Amino acid sequence: MPDYTAYCKEYITNFCYFYINNYFERNFIMYQRTKYDMRQELNLIRESGLFKDERVILSDQKANINVIYPDGSTPREVLNFCSNNYLGLANNSEMIKAAHETLDKYGFGLASVRFICGTQDIHKKLEDRIANFYETDDAILYSSCYDANGGVFEAITHQDDAIITDKLNHASIIDGIRLSKAKRFIYEHNNMQSLEQKLILAREGEDIWEHTGLAAEPHPARNILIVTDGVFSMDGDIANLKEIVRLANKYDAMVLVDDSHATGFFGKTGRGAIEYCGVLGEIDIITSTLGKAMGGASGGFTAGKREIIQLLRQRSRPYLFSNSLAPVIVGASVAAFDLLEKSNDLREKLMENTRHFRNSMTKIGFDIIESVHPIVPILFRKFEHDAHLAASTAKDLYEEGIYVVGFSYPVVPKGQARIRVQISAAHSKEDIEKCVSAFEKVGKKLNVI
Repeated sequence: MPDYTAYCKEYITNFCYFYINNYFERNFIMYQRTKYDMRQELNLIRESGLFKDERVILSDQKANINVIYPDGSTPREVLNFCSNNYLGLANNSEMIKAAHETLDKYGFGLASVRFICGTQDIHKKLEDRIANFYETDDAILYSSCYDANGGVFEAITHQDDAIITDKLNHASIIDGIRLSKAKRFIYEHNNMQSLEQKLILAREGEDIWEHTGLAAEPHPARNILIVTDGVFSMDGDIANLKEIVRLANKYDAMVLVDDSHATGFFGKTGRGAIEYCGVLGEIDIITSTLGKAMGGASGGFTAGKREIIQLLRQRSRPYLFSNSLAPVIVGASVAAFDLLEKSNDLREKLMENTRHFRNSMTKIGFDIIESVHPIVPILFRKFEHDAHLAASTAKDLYEEGIYVVGFSYPVVPKGQARIRVQISAAHSKEDIEKCVSAFEKVGKKLNVI
């Protein structure tokens, strides 16, 4: 009987070689096509001036930072005017001490979600502090406010409900709303007449002309949720929360406010735009972050009515399927709330720095949006090449030792390019004046002022 062993070995070897070679060749060709498409897309981003370079910081986050930019250049010290470090707590010694103590006691991480084995007593303590701070029934922690916004709408609204959202709300709100099956209405930015029109439409039912046939009956919303930023991140303007609450009461709607750019420093005691507008205790749902004024690390939360928070613990996907917030961040965040209770000095210094900068920039002729918030947009809307001017101004300011970033379409509307300056309590009066002087020098050089 013939020996087929050698023949079989050769056949199997050839088959495997052919299959593996063909597999890798096919995948190589497939990626080459994808690679070409991606390179084309990246080139378009670069050509439009929207490519985002990352500046590498070699120091802790503070007013003066050491930066490598562009890549491969010699590090240099610059004044940082584009951080969300509003209260200067990112390198606060008391918070760092609290972080060390929490790390020693509770460890590095929990390797679990909250409902399995990821809830420590400090998580509950921080949630209680947040609820008390905003005068709500309860609060729930997330890894970021992006996750808080991503996890709220799908969990509490349904296809018979309506969500009415401000046109300029943050991307996290937009993305979160997309996950809900509720009907969506967009009202013009901070326009209360437009909001009321959408409320009427949602409460009475959609106009029949919005349907495919005239036989369709109006379908009133079961529940209505109005959604707005407390402070809008690109303009630094403040939502008209007093009027929004009035309209919500009139049309039996709930209100959600994202207070990320206000928590800890805005309002008389730092309780955000909600306090500033005089509606503390009247907002149904508050989302915000621990990653800006409250230390600048990460972490977010939703605070509100007890039933809403309980439902989020049962249905909110980012909460159910993401690891617990790291203990070290929780411990430091508790310390941040302690600092706010002990003294108002940082908040007062921040607001004084803001007034000084805003008044000085207006006096020398820059176009800024009127507000009292430490987000100060320097606009180039009066110029034809606004995007180019914003980028050129930011580049020249960096050469003067001022670190800011230019924003243009599609981050902001066409013709609304700007440099967003962000003031901090960590800035000294001399820092503010140096920044203003640099703006004046560059502004005159580029014929902006």
